[in-house]
Amino acid sequence: MLRFLYLPVFIFLSLSVHAQLVSGPMLGPVELRTAKIWAEVKPGSSVVLQYWKKGEIKNFKSINKKTNSDDWFSPLVFDVVGLDMNTTYEYKLSVNQKAVMPPAKADGSFTTKDLWQWRKPAPDFSFLTGSCAYFNEPAVDRPGKPYGGNSSIFESMAKEKAAFMLWLGDSWYTREVDYFDRWGLWNRASQDRAFPVLQNFLKSTSHVAIWDDHDYGPNDIGMNYILKDESRKVFMNYFPNTSFGMNNEGIYSMMSYGDVDVFMMDDRWWRSADATKDSVDGKPNAAKTMWGKQQMEWLKNSLLFSRAPFKIIATGGQVLNPVSTYERLANYPVEYDELMNFLKDNNINGIVFLTGDRHHSEIIKVNREGTYPLYDVTASPLTSGTHKFSGPEKDNPYQVLGIDEKQNYTKFSFSGERNKRKMLVEFFGVKGEKLGEWSITENDLKTTRDK
Repeated sequence: MLRFLYLPVFIFLSLSVHAQLVSGPMLGPVELRTAKIWAEVKPGSSVVLQYWKKGEIKNFKSINKKTNSDDWFSPLVFDVVGLDMNTTYEYKLSVNQKAVMPPAKADGSFTTKDLWQWRKPAPDFSFLTGSCAYFNEPAVDRPGKPYGGNSSIFESMAKEKAAFMLWLGDSWYTREVDYFDRWGLWNRASQDRAFPVLQNFLKSTSHVAIWDDHDYGPNDIGMNYILKDESRKVFMNYFPNTSFGMNNEGIYSMMSYGDVDVFMMDDRWWRSADATKDSVDGKPNAAKTMWGKQQMEWLKNSLLFSRAPFKIIATGGQVLNPVSTYERLANYPVEYDELMNFLKDNNINGIVFLTGDRHHSEIIKVNREGTYPLYDVTASPLTSGTHKFSGPEKDNPYQVLGIDEKQNYTKFSFSGERNKRKMLVEFFGVKGEKLGEWSITENDLKTTRDK
């Protein structure tokens, strides 16, 4: 009899606790001895993160946080530190429990990186990437056919074995109701992050991100966005990247995994309006920028410092694609030429561009005289509307592989022995079906004299 009286109370308490968790937990960057775990709860909540080495649940440790009841939204990050290297940990999140009990089971797990440098070969690993995640909201969406597609793609992605997910921008889509008030920007990120179909994916692997226009502000906007500072705050609160620009400007950063360096660029903070003239008095217009001087200098110094055989430069919009009539770095001729000359003059090997935005996926190849070709891998869209190749892009002579009119995500895999590493790029559809693949070796990304 007592059991039947107790059961409804237990269910009520469980539902009450669950109702206070808005979204997450989501795993952020995991390093050799640290990890970040993100979650969003209702304002005014008390939250406890318990974590332990796998198989040693009795030796759990706890981190306690309290959110402000006056805040509109309450995303938070737990910094788990002092961990052992190459070790699997489990964790559990508890919200508003009067008496937090020892954990009985885990909400998720993660494994810290291994210290392989100077000790063993670089690890083989994979990461996922993609852009353009649109979730429908009929009350504020444009009339007609819903723009958001099949969101079950995130269930397929959650089943992948990957070291991390790199969001390439447009991770949520601001609408007209969001553009010009602070609350709207926060609400859009909170609402889209909370969709149930996302939750398993959020905890299945680490997540890092860059932004593009739609998760920054209005379509195609740049440095003139009047709420850019607030937008940066929102982004920093919903993605626990390791860093966010420098001097409180921009969200650019970098990460390393194994022997791969990823340079995560910001294509909005310093961006001139697209209508700015490419040239003035017959000369390239130096005032037209996409990345800006501060970020460009950081990128060049970072590339010179890197010893990685694969150096991936990730940015929201395409870089190369000579026939595109849409946004691309080549529309900013001074910065484009500066980067191309720098790469060649300094013999920077291993460069691959990784981009989103276009609502189709493709690989663009551009040959360079006296050195190796450059490749631009575009991964898009996850759930937003798709694009059909047309006009000069229909039979693009620079295209190595193309996938249009299909939602998709991309998987990068790195394998092989030292000095012979291989990069495999695979594209998958909503149900995880393979749509195409392409590969290249580190030696294909070197000048002839270095091979």
